[in-house]
Amino acid sequence: MKPYRAFTLIELMIVVVIVSILALLSYPNYQGFIMKSRRVDAEAALLGLENAMERQYTESNSYLGAGTVGGNTGAPTVFSATSPLHGSVVYYQLSIDSATATSYQLNATPTGAQSRDKCGTLTLTNIGIKAVIDADAGVVVADCW
Repeated sequence: MKPYRAFTLIELMIVVVIVSILALLSYPNYQGFIMKSRRVDAEAALLGLENAMERQYTESNSYLGAGTVGGNTGAPTVFSATSPLHGSVVYYQLSIDSATATSYQLNATPTGAQSRDKCGTLTLTNIGIKAVIDADAGVVVADCW
């Protein structure tokens, strides 16, 4: 009779432990990349809202009238109020924080699973100043934008 060679149970358990350790180490990095990709999508949506605000200014010579609350703040009426722009799951709410005839500040506030993001709320002004609100301590704006 010919002897068969196979894996022992101990060898199989060692492989399972090694694969488990590798998965345990890589999962947090994966989650970080997912958060970053959602943040980049929100940044693109904020830039799209910025373009819509500039279009509003071109048409009416004022930034007023682009929001739902008194025409000045709240959810934008000239652009989508969510990021991603298409899809059923919302990771950021876009809003006009303040608007006057000559200036504005736009916000992208994380919601749902994205609310754990280290960068917090992303902001953008009419002169292109990018900032973060409610970010974790030590977060640099350049790391978020």
